[in-house]
Amino acid sequence: MRFHYRCSDCGKEFLTEDLMYQCPDCSSENDGSHFPKGNLIVELEDDVLQAAAKKEHVTPDDFYPYPSDDKDSYPIGITPLMKPRRIQEKLGLPGLSFKLDSQLISGSFKDRASYEVALQAKALGEKKIVLASTGNAGAATSAVGAAMGLDIILFVPASAPINKLMQSVLYGAHVVPVKGSYDDAFALSIEYTKMHGGINRNTAYNPMTIEGKKSISIELFEQMGRKVPDAIYVPVGDGCIIAGVAKGWSDLKKAGLIDRIPRLIACQSTASDAISRAINNDDYRAISATTRADSISVDLPANGRMAASYVKQSGGWAVTVSDEEILDSQLTLTRFAGVLAEPAAACAYASLEKDKEHLKKELGENADVVVLLTGTGFKDMKAFDGRATIPEAIENSVEALKKLDF
Repeated sequence: MRFHYRCSDCGKEFLTEDLMYQCPDCSSENDGSHFPKGNLIVELEDDVLQAAAKKEHVTPDDFYPYPSDDKDSYPIGITPLMKPRRIQEKLGLPGLSFKLDSQLISGSFKDRASYEVALQAKALGEKKIVLASTGNAGAATSAVGAAMGLDIILFVPASAPINKLMQSVLYGAHVVPVKGSYDDAFALSIEYTKMHGGINRNTAYNPMTIEGKKSISIELFEQMGRKVPDAIYVPVGDGCIIAGVAKGWSDLKKAGLIDRIPRLIACQSTASDAISRAINNDDYRAISATTRADSISVDLPANGRMAASYVKQSGGWAVTVSDEEILDSQLTLTRFAGVLAEPAAACAYASLEKDKEHLKKELGENADVVVLLTGTGFKDMKAFDGRATIPEAIENSVEALKKLDF
């Protein structure tokens, strides 16, 4: 065996590599009013970790439950690690880096999870993947599906950004808009899988989503010269990204390659702050999310319990920012770093900007800090409506040039 499963709540272990979604005992307690229980953690066997530890350089495949035998069919990473000099100076943080996962094939971090689920489908002889998404996970899974010949059934809130929905349509997915929220689409996708089969890729419900997302930490480890950053700012909605980041560093530590994990900072909108409430107040109740940052707008975080636990274990904390601060940060990123980020990704930078003095007090102004910029702004250009405009055309004349004052 290469891996087995462990329940993140009761700790029960399941010594199997068969398809599993949740702990049957803990998940039976879920009633939709509080963060769900029963999500599974994939535990790599000792011999897998020992083999990775002997390598001069490691890659995500060394830590995947389902390694790839054809990496070139849909390359994942290595995404750039940017040193934004002007923003380093602006914030007084010379050790600041941006991890640009907007450079992945579909334009978002979600390629990482979708790729590992596609490898799972391939290993188990399954051709159909089912999921719910506000846009990015759907686009990523649809892109991977197109490259690997898989049938993708995607349930989306009808209000999701058109650019993201069109991506999935163009990749050839079966797109099913739902008159309701992401949580409604999520519930329907689970029922579809029960009725019609296929592998369900839903965030955290399928533990391989977290395993795919942990690849970013393996990349960072090598990109930073086999060092551990002091803190990582992560945009948080359902809690799967930050859990994946934590799992990557945890696996590196279990392999003996590092002796600590970074502080994990959960970044949320004040209009979708369920996991921040769990971290700060042990409040695991559902909320009514209304943030403009659609990718992190979640009423009932599918992986909220695991995410809050990982943040606390790391010695990290939560930061919440207003939607106004998120949208302002989009403009800061474009004008000071040349990075066009979607609102959810900009939330991580907005949180750092708000949190910078607290960070310096905790870790010092020379701390190595990474901000995860998880999606490109080209996916949601409507976010700039009213904040940036195309200038009016000038006359085709030298006289018109003389009137320009820049």
